[in-house]
Amino acid sequence: MHVLPDSFECLTSVCLPEKPWKKFPFTTFVAMLSAVLTLMVDSFSMSHYRKAFAAATGSGDEENAKNVTPQLEHVGHGHGHGHGHGHIPDTKNEGGLNGKDTQLLRYRVVAQVLELGIVVHSVVIGLSMGASDNPCTIRPLIAALCFHQLFEGMGLGGCILQAEYGLKIKSIMVFFFSVTTPFGIALGIGLSNVYSEDSPTALIVVGLLNAASAGLLNYMALVDLLAADFMGPKLQAKPKLQMLSYLAVLLGLGGMSVMALWA
Repeated sequence: MHVLPDSFECLTSVCLPEKPWKKFPFTTFVAMLSAVLTLMVDSFSMSHYRKAFAAATGSGDEENAKNVTPQLEHVGHGHGHGHGHGHIPDTKNEGGLNGKDTQLLRYRVVAQVLELGIVVHSVVIGLSMGASDNPCTIRPLIAALCFHQLFEGMGLGGCILQAEYGLKIKSIMVFFFSVTTPFGIALGIGLSNVYSEDSPTALIVVGLLNAASAGLLNYMALVDLLAADFMGPKLQAKPKLQMLSYLAVLLGLGGMSVMALWA
């Protein structure tokens, strides 16, 4: 909600030269490019995991195959954290993966790409907060940031649980999510003497990173999270539940829009 406007503000600042920054919509271009690159990463990651599984099963290395895609009895329902895709049949596709394996791979790719987007976004937010010396800006931003990180953490945590990672991978992902914003704040404080929010270099770097984060997070939210839910068999079979889910999404959008006033 606030990332894209922040990018527009940075890349159209009066502190930047008119050419090329005011002659070309870099914010929307970078956001669009970021969304397409996220799609590419999404697609190539799935292809990589499929090939790794096929190679492991083809060579008879069952242990390695289990490490690539451990078998689950009910992906999406086994631990009550599913996105509502229902039971997935065991029929195998041309890559040697059954429906449950494919869904698990999807969860893992989604968790990894979402983590990447949140990490980049959190560092930028922390850097801006740490470099700011205006208490009137910092105080409301802290409150907004707490809610912001809470909801991001809930979303990422659900994706990590669905991915059925081991304790080590879960700990690593939680660690990076937890430390990126404090790291950005510490970096901003450390650079506060030489860092200027209005310098052309800072405006360009922060603006481009915000635009890239916006494209990535929009893609993840719409394609990998919302579309996966609303196009799944559970919601498709229950129009009333689908309408309630849309209402919940709209309420969430409204709440985040209000929070964006202070972010």
